[in-house]
Amino acid sequence: MSPHAAGRRRAHRSVATGLPLALAAVLVAAGTATAAPCGDARVVRTATLGEIPLGTFSNALLPGSVADDRGVKLGGIGSDIYPADRKGEYWTVTDRGPNGQIKVDGKKRRTFPVPGFDPAIVKIRVRGNSVEVIDAIPLTTASGKAVTGLSDQKGRDEAPYTYDARTPLSYDPDGLDTEGIVRAGDGTFWLVDEYGPSLVHVSARGEVLARYVPEGLGLTGADYPVVEALPSVLLHRKGNRGFEGLAQLPGGDLVMALQSPLSLPDGDAGDASRTTRLLRFSPRMKAVTAEYAYRFDPVNVVDPGEDDTSELKISSVVAVGPDRLLVEERTDKAARLQLVRLGRGADILGGPWDDDTTSPSLEQLDDPAAAGVPVLSKQLVVDLGKVAGVPRKIEGVARVDHDTLALVNDNDFGMTDGEGAFDAQGRLVDSGVETTVTYVRLPRSL
Repeated sequence: MSPHAAGRRRAHRSVATGLPLALAAVLVAAGTATAAPCGDARVVRTATLGEIPLGTFSNALLPGSVADDRGVKLGGIGSDIYPADRKGEYWTVTDRGPNGQIKVDGKKRRTFPVPGFDPAIVKIRVRGNSVEVIDAIPLTTASGKAVTGLSDQKGRDEAPYTYDARTPLSYDPDGLDTEGIVRAGDGTFWLVDEYGPSLVHVSARGEVLARYVPEGLGLTGADYPVVEALPSVLLHRKGNRGFEGLAQLPGGDLVMALQSPLSLPDGDAGDASRTTRLLRFSPRMKAVTAEYAYRFDPVNVVDPGEDDTSELKISSVVAVGPDRLLVEERTDKAARLQLVRLGRGADILGGPWDDDTTSPSLEQLDDPAAAGVPVLSKQLVVDLGKVAGVPRKIEGVARVDHDTLALVNDNDFGMTDGEGAFDAQGRLVDSGVETTVTYVRLPRSL
């Protein structure tokens, strides 16, 4: 066993049997919201994650992984939320770690202030008005090395830079920009990633067992199995907009959602499009078995006052039956939950829309349904932007019971973009946005 692997196993045992003192404290509480209803939807509880230094958190899992956290606190766990075995407990996943953008010579550069950060699966408990971290599992490669959040491939992914955007960092073929999470019946996890985009199978201890990527991606040098099993058309995913939502159907199949329309045939077409895609994957067959066209509402319907269609995103999908999903359409300021049914007649897998030479592309169609595309029908469940007490940038949704949802926001580790994100000493100027779990009671059962 490598020293890294041995350290990882020791660290995980300490987390599983009792968190290190720095992680074990009951976290800071926030007051319960008193919300005005939207219809009859209302916030019934808000719980807040307290402050844990990111270096303390990371080094407890993988000793020595973070040399300097630059004053960043644990956050970013709001990429998704999935119910655990006990009431009030959930599995969450961090995204790739603190990152931002700074313009240098008129061009934006992607910064990674804590490049050693290892994305992690984080188990939380909502107790009263506090969110407690009760377990954490670091993502590792086959040999026990940390899976960083750094960009994978030069020329495809954004070039990584230090916190001040002045010094280039190395690409990492093991890097994952993790987003959605579900836990399978055998105790393993499935995650989705924005870089590939990819579907990632992870053991109960955090080892990446396989990463399923689009055909033709050509990712080399990874320290875990990479399987080209997804449609090649996904190679046209918009930068930083790969898979974001992941649902597990009752039979075990997975549904993943592209956050944004593909850049097909180019970025302008993708930015103007309101048509994105959902894919169904069979863990048993290790293959995509269906694909669906999903049509966003106009951006000013989702977010009144917003006129940029490229701001539309899917961040969460949740199974509410054998063939029914809740789909979250959002901008950074507003979100709406739609109920869709995955009918057999809606499958477009392997047809002309998976051929990137088809013209016009699916993304270019002004009215895909009128062009004969079986677009998924949908029904609005709740407009979260009209429910008082729901924070911005909701990225995770979990079903608590027949009429209650748990929502988690992505606070971006307290980071903002621009040169003002860090002070003259290179310490984070925190945005003040907290990670919260918000319970919303719906006006009717799902």
